[in-house]
Amino acid sequence: MMQAFLDFAARGLTGAGWVTWLVYGLIVTQLTIFAVTLYLHRSQTHRGVDFHPAVAHFLRFWAWLTTGMVTKEWVAIHRKHHALVETADDPHSPQIYGIKKVFWDGVSLYRDASKIREDMEKYGRGTPDDWLERHVYGAHPYMGPTLMAFIDIALFGSVGLAIWAIQMIWIPFWAAGFVNGIGHWWGYRNFESSDTATNLLPWGFWIGGEELHNNHHAFPSSAKFALRKWEFDIGWAVICGLRAVGLAKVLRVAPKLDVRPNVKLPDTDTLKAVLTHRFHAMTDFYRMVIVPTLREEAGHAGESIKAVPRRLRRALADGGRWLDRDRQQQLQDIVARRPALRVVCEYRARLAGLMEQRGAEAALKGLQQWVHEAEQSGIRALQDFAQRLKGYRLATA
Repeated sequence: MMQAFLDFAARGLTGAGWVTWLVYGLIVTQLTIFAVTLYLHRSQTHRGVDFHPAVAHFLRFWAWLTTGMVTKEWVAIHRKHHALVETADDPHSPQIYGIKKVFWDGVSLYRDASKIREDMEKYGRGTPDDWLERHVYGAHPYMGPTLMAFIDIALFGSVGLAIWAIQMIWIPFWAAGFVNGIGHWWGYRNFESSDTATNLLPWGFWIGGEELHNNHHAFPSSAKFALRKWEFDIGWAVICGLRAVGLAKVLRVAPKLDVRPNVKLPDTDTLKAVLTHRFHAMTDFYRMVIVPTLREEAGHAGESIKAVPRRLRRALADGGRWLDRDRQQQLQDIVARRPALRVVCEYRARLAGLMEQRGAEAALKGLQQWVHEAEQSGIRALQDFAQRLKGYRLATA
C-alpha cells in the first residue's frame, strides 16, 4: 500500500518519463497561448474572427482552466489599452509604469485594472453572458487552476505539480510581462503607429503570433498579425486550418495598399487609403523623406548620418513624442541646424494633422493642398513621396 502511494506520488497514474512530461508541458502551454490569442484577443476583443461554438467554448474553458482569467475582464482591459494606449489611463504601459514594473509585475496591473467595474462594463460589452459564465467561469475563476492542479498531479504525481506551476506562470510571464512590456519597449517597427508598440520577432511561433505586436497595433481588428512577406503568424495558420474545415470564419484582415501611377491630384480613393493606412504612410514618409534628407544634409556638411545618435534619428519618425525633455531639446537643435530637414519635419507634422482632421471634404482639400505644396518644395525626396502618396488606393480583394 505504501509503495503504491509512493509510486503514485513520484509518477502519478501515467508513470510517464521526462519525454512525456516535456511533450505534455509544451502542448498544454501552447493550448493556453492559443486560447488567449485566438479566443480572448482576436475573436472576443477585436472581432476579427468567429469560431464554431464548440471551438469557442473549448478555448473559453481552457483559458479558465489554465489561467483563471474572466473573458469579460480580459477583453475590457485590452480594449482600454488600445483606446488609451501610452496615456496615464493605459492599464499596462511601460511608458507610464516603467519596463520593470510591467515586465515583472504585469499581473498586479491586470488585477488592479479588473477592479474598476465601470471600465469592465464599458469596455467588456459583447462578451459571453450565459449560465456557465455567470455561475462557473466568471463566478469562480480560481476553480479552473485548482482543477488543473488536481489533473496534473493525478497524471504525473509530484512532477505534475511542477508542470502546473509552469502553466500558471506561462501567461503572466509571456503575455502580461513579455508582450505588454517588451512589446512596447524593444523590437522593430513596420508602422509608425501612435504608440510605442514593436514587433519582437518576425516569426510568431512561441507566443501564438503575439510577437508581431506593432503590426497588431497598426491594424487592431485584423485576424492576421503577419503583414510582411517574411513574417509568420502561427495563430493565423491555426485560424486558416480551422477555416478550411468550417470551424472558423474570418471577419477582418488588414487591407492591402495599392499605388496607382499618373494620378494628378489626390481623390477620394486616395483619402480613404491614406486614412486606412495612416501608419503605413507615416512610415513611408520617414523612410523615403526624412532619412534621405538627413543623409543628404550630412553629406553636404562632410558628416556621417551617424553624427546624429540613432535614438534621435528614430525619434524623427514621430517628432520626438516619446523622448524626455532633454532629448527633445537635442532633437529640436539638430532639426534647427538643418534647413531641409526642418522643412520636411514640418511637412510630416502637417500630414499627421491632416489624418486627424474631421470631415471628408475638408480632409481631401487639405491633402490636395499638402501634395501641391510638397511637389513645389524643391526637395526631391519630398516631391517623390508626394507623387507616390497621391496614388494611394486600397487594393481590391
